Amino acid sequence: MSEIPEKQIKRLRSLLGEAETSLSAAKELLISILGDGEKISAPRDTVVSSPEGKVIEGIFDGQIMIGPDGKNYPVPANYASKSKLVEGDIMKLTITDDGKFLYKQIGPVERKTVIGTLNHHDDKYFVEVAGREYQILYASVTYFRLHEGSQVSVTIPANNADATWAAVEAAL
Repeated sequence: MSEIPEKQIKRLRSLLGEAETSLSAAKELLISILGDGEKISAPRDTVVSSPEGKVIEGIFDGQIMIGPDGKNYPVPANYASKSKLVEGDIMKLTITDDGKFLYKQIGPVERKTVIGTLNHHDDKYFVEVAGREYQILYASVTYFRLHEGSQVSVTIPANNADATWAAVEAAL
């Protein structure tokens, strides 16, 4: 039997952690909808109609929400920045009958806060942490009035070694 590289094992553990978080969030949502006494079963549809409108759950990828059907839904950068959404967070999108998109974070992933330096290249902003770069939203750069070389505190997923996005916590 060949030896499995440590990086693959870490990635598998990360994926299992994310799956467990997603499953827990889904169960909590069903319990909140059905109540504790009701039998919980898996939803049949990826899109649910409710009195408020069409409801879609998905995963935040650092910039957009990816629905269960693989479709991309644009998350307003100001909302993502202000809410400090992190790659892997579970979100609910309600599309109202009049066409409004209402986002809500329903399943935050485990997080950790780190300190890094702001860099700018290829028309994107990054925070370098221990030799690794995480992309950040431009809305965060303008909100915190950051400039290249700024020291910033950022939040990243605790159990996702492959994460490429971070949320700005504060300018230092």
